[in-house]
Amino acid sequence: MWALCRSQICRAVRAFRLPAVASRLHCAERDSSPASRCWSCGSPFPARGGLPRFCPACQALQPPEPRPDLFRIMGCDCSFNIDVQQLQQRFRSLQRSLHPDYFSQRSQKERDFSEQHSSLVNRAYRTLLSPLSRGLYLLELNGVELAEGTDSDIEVEFLKEIMEINERLVEPQNVAKIEEIESLIEVKQEELTKGVSKAFERGDLQEAKKLLVKLKYFENLEEKVKSKKNPA
Repeated sequence: MWALCRSQICRAVRAFRLPAVASRLHCAERDSSPASRCWSCGSPFPARGGLPRFCPACQALQPPEPRPDLFRIMGCDCSFNIDVQQLQQRFRSLQRSLHPDYFSQRSQKERDFSEQHSSLVNRAYRTLLSPLSRGLYLLELNGVELAEGTDSDIEVEFLKEIMEINERLVEPQNVAKIEEIESLIEVKQEELTKGVSKAFERGDLQEAKKLLVKLKYFENLEEKVKSKKNPA
């Protein structure tokens, strides 16, 4: 039984197996791109201006960058520790500036670009709002690719803890018991998030990776609790 459960629990982590990497944390250079030219009038302008980007000469909306920096889009420092309130304010501001009504009298090309920008802003917001996805994105920026591997770095005691919580969720539960499990998961998530923050501050990407994998387990448990509380 334990071998079967262990195998099931470990499958979720295999996508997060990372190669050995240097410990120093790097983020993309923000002002090193060459100047761009407006697709509409051909005027040059800095490639990395404000977002959404408008041509300073003809005010035509420009397309999103091929490899956008999600931190820069949302006006955040390239760090695991961000100001969530600032992130939310930036998101609302960008939503207003990219509202379809604003581009209703513009060209079809600009309407298409506005939709692309809106989709990108939504992705950036979702990515940076969640500690898990924010941490994984930081690893990606540092050249750490997610690859298949084994669960050898995950302690047996941790896997047992996850299995026990899973078993408790399978059992018939009243509201009080479910909320008790939910509180436990929240505490564990908070502890792991603090650990990830400290690992990134030290530039220890391997430790950050290890803790993010554990955080993923608890995110999966959180989803199961939500399903228990609000069955379809």
